[in-house]
Amino acid sequence: MCGIFGLINKNQSYNSGKIFRTLCLFSESRGKEASGFAVRNIKEIKVFKTPFTASEMVRGEVFRNEILSLKNNDTSPFIAIGHSRLVTNGYEQYDNNNQPVVKNGFVVIHNGIIVNQADLWQKYGTYAKQSELDSELIPEILSQKINAGSDIGFAFKVLFEEIFGMTNTAVLSAFNKNLFLATNNGSIYFINDLKNGFFVFASERFILERLIKKHRLHSDKKQIEQLAPGYLVSIGFLSFSFLKLKFGESVLSVEISGTPCEIANIREDIKSRSIYINTSLEHKYQEPDSHFVDTYLDRKKRTEKLVRCTRCILPETFPFISFDEKGVCNYCRNYKKQGLRGMSELKKIANLHRRRDGKAECLVPLSGGRDSSFALHYVVNELGLRPIAYSYDWGMITDLARRNQSRMCGKLGVEHILVSADIRRKRENIRKNVTAWLKKPDLGTIPLFMAGDKQYFYYSKLLQKQNDFSLVIMGENPLEKTMFKSAFSGARQEMKGYMAYHISFLNKARLLGYYLRQYVKNPAFINSSLFDTAGAFLSYYSIKHDYLNLFNFIKWDEKAIQEVLINEYYWETDPGTNTTWRIGDGTAAFYNYIYYMLAGFTENDTFRSNQIREGDLIREIALQLSIIENQPRWDSMLWYCNTIGIEFEKTVRIINEIKPIYEAFR
Repeated sequence: MCGIFGLINKNQSYNSGKIFRTLCLFSESRGKEASGFAVRNIKEIKVFKTPFTASEMVRGEVFRNEILSLKNNDTSPFIAIGHSRLVTNGYEQYDNNNQPVVKNGFVVIHNGIIVNQADLWQKYGTYAKQSELDSELIPEILSQKINAGSDIGFAFKVLFEEIFGMTNTAVLSAFNKNLFLATNNGSIYFINDLKNGFFVFASERFILERLIKKHRLHSDKKQIEQLAPGYLVSIGFLSFSFLKLKFGESVLSVEISGTPCEIANIREDIKSRSIYINTSLEHKYQEPDSHFVDTYLDRKKRTEKLVRCTRCILPETFPFISFDEKGVCNYCRNYKKQGLRGMSELKKIANLHRRRDGKAECLVPLSGGRDSSFALHYVVNELGLRPIAYSYDWGMITDLARRNQSRMCGKLGVEHILVSADIRRKRENIRKNVTAWLKKPDLGTIPLFMAGDKQYFYYSKLLQKQNDFSLVIMGENPLEKTMFKSAFSGARQEMKGYMAYHISFLNKARLLGYYLRQYVKNPAFINSSLFDTAGAFLSYYSIKHDYLNLFNFIKWDEKAIQEVLINEYYWETDPGTNTTWRIGDGTAAFYNYIYYMLAGFTENDTFRSNQIREGDLIREIALQLSIIENQPRWDSMLWYCNTIGIEFEKTVRIINEIKPIYEAFR
């Protein structure tokens, strides 16, 4: 989930400090919430951590003194590792929760999530924990196995047998003169040019390709190697020896120093800098105000009286809906069942993209939700393709989704490229737009809350180009057609398209015109989020969506998908709801509450209605499911409000006081 990188260099034709600085900046795309580095010489390892971006870190005095001023030579090479952090365990405002992790004579950087950390701490946690990081388990387990007499190669084998979830790590030790790299999903790339005194690694191939170009390195991009899952690399940085072996094999090339070096923490005065107080890791359960519950129950009774389609369950408040003499809505009358292209055609396409050079063959966007997770499983196990998984983290992906991403990539051994937005800025933009909406509520402007995630499509295209992929496979459920979100603005979505971006040019113009009018009516929307929203509109509606959708070929089967994910990957569900849909999206509980309280339905009603039309569900069951699934998820709403920085009770109270649109029907 983060970016890890490092450099060993004694080639005097290269400027080590500038190269390492570039690694910090290029790796920042994988995590912008904290950063740090460790630099080693013969006598000590100096470690520095900061709750700021790498861009800020490299401008600081510590980086200038400890990195940029160092001179490498034949006898004392430049040795440094670094980390750009996406926060998943432990708040970044506390120094111990940032990386590198220092424990038991090890200095460790880690990318991934160890999802079974609670069980492992019970088994291995003989010493007091120093942080809230799952990463701290790595030096804990390694040191216990080595102290018990194990070779370090065997210690790594035990480590990766015990952990569950994607893990990539780089380890320096105070007791030897080696750097160790290990992975279980292949998200480590390196250039091994030790014969010329140079070794560099990073989390992505493209980072190293850019590094070669920027610094005009003698290395060619063809020299970039990927560390295969299940392998360990040992680099002796004095003898410049290189050894790659499978987990468990003896690491014969470990260079032991006579005296262990010291590990020292470096600090920088940051009192003058504002530290962002993050609360996104808090998952508090709070009993809702009894008045909130009473208000919801009152609205529930009133929505039960709404006229609904006699075939599906859409109510009379649904935009552009009409009913015939039999009470059947126009959406049911115009619906055409999904025509599947079939498994044989899918396999033919897959065969056209197979490569003989061992490189990845396609890109699979992975949100951590059920459909994208199943798509990754299917691509690997049914199509036999070698994918790279890609995620765009804009600050509203829940930790549950991140853990499920780690489960999938770790077990399948799939490289995971994560593009991290400026999460702090994104959350601030959401806060401003939600606050603006509360001043002048309108159902058509609710999508502005989610505008920040649409660059997902832009980065998908960018990664496709960077990795030379001609095939992108997504797992978009065609039954998840939520056309009402844009329809409340007056833009119609045709039934032939299942995603909102399938609307016609005319309706895109209507949508744009509607938002411009809303900005005039509600000037609070004119804030710093405007540029981000404009970029989102272009990414969503202008970029060509020419990827392959798995569920255009095979039938989407909710029960089968859930069984595969839960039984084979121990995929995590949300205890706060019976559904597995949208549980990885931190915004869904909030906006669905608004739609329900004001319009009497949510996206659950549209989804279940499409299942009825496909013949997958009978109306009575669909209605029962929607009633259950439309219940407020108070804890998720609380998380959302805390994360973007608005008051939960005040916000819910304002929403509850808004006049429902169905009162106009009476």
